[in-house]
Amino acid sequence: MRLKLLLSLFCLTLFTSSALAQQPTIPPPTTQPVQSGNKYDFPQFFKETGAFFTQPARWALDDWLTAGFVGATTVLATQADQPVRDVVQKNSGKYFYSAPIVFGRIMGELYTPVALFGGFATYSLITGDVKARKIAYELGQASLYGGAFVFLTKILVGRSRPFVNEGYAHFRPSFSIVDDPYHSFPSGHTTISFLIATVLSRNVEPLWAKVLLYVPAVLTATSRVYQDQHWTSDVIMGSAIGYFFGKWVVDQHEANDDAAAGTKDKSGLQITSFVPFTVSLALK
Repeated sequence: MRLKLLLSLFCLTLFTSSALAQQPTIPPPTTQPVQSGNKYDFPQFFKETGAFFTQPARWALDDWLTAGFVGATTVLATQADQPVRDVVQKNSGKYFYSAPIVFGRIMGELYTPVALFGGFATYSLITGDVKARKIAYELGQASLYGGAFVFLTKILVGRSRPFVNEGYAHFRPSFSIVDDPYHSFPSGHTTISFLIATVLSRNVEPLWAKVLLYVPAVLTATSRVYQDQHWTSDVIMGSAIGYFFGKWVVDQHEANDDAAAGTKDKSGLQITSFVPFTVSLALK
C-alpha cells in the first residue's frame, strides 16, 4: 500500500511537471540559459528504468569487482551475525525505545521517502525550482527501484529474522507478501535510509553536510540490529543497495547534463598510455 502511494505521488509529479513544462517561459535578460539533458518526466523515467534493469550487461570490470566485493563482505559478515546479536541483546532493553534508535527506525520507514518526495515535489511545483524537482525525482526514482529490488530479494531469499530464533542460516523462500518473519534479507529500512542519504548528499555542496546526511542512515542500520529485526549482514547489504541505487540515479542525471553542456568530468587518475605505461592526474 505504501509503495503504491509513493508510485502514485511520483506519477502525479511527473504528470504535473510535464504539463507545466509545455508552458513557454521567458528568462530574465541577465540570466544565462542553463543547458540540461534532463526533463524529469515520464519518457525519461521509462528510458532510465530500461537502462537500470539492463545495466549489468554493460558493466565494466570495476563494476563486477565492486559487486563481488559487496557480496563477499556480506557473506563474511554472516559469520558475525550470531555473535553480534548475542552481545547486542544483552543490553537491548535499556535503549530499545531511546530517541536515536526510534529516530533511526523512522528514517527507514517507507513513509519517510514519500514525505520527502512530496515536500520537494510540492515546493518545485509551486516555485518552479528545478533543483527541488530534481531531488524529488531522484528520491522517487531511487525509492521505486530500491523498493522493488529489496521486496523481490526478500521473498526469494526468505531469511528468518533474528527474533524468530531459528538461526542466521535458516531460509524459507516464499512468495507470500505477508510472511514478514522470513523477509530479513536484505534490510529494507537500511536501504531506504541510505538511498535517501545518498541522493541528498549528492545534491548539497558543503562536505560537512554530505557527511552529516549519512548519520541518520547509520542510526537506521544500528536500530534494525538493536531491535532484533535484522542480522548484521542484512543491514550491510541494505546499505550497499541504498547507496549504489541512489548513486546510479544521480549519476545518470549528471551525465545527461554534462552531455548537453558538451563537457565531461575528467578529474582523477587517468591512464594516458600503456606503452610506455603512463598515468596522469587531471583536475577539473
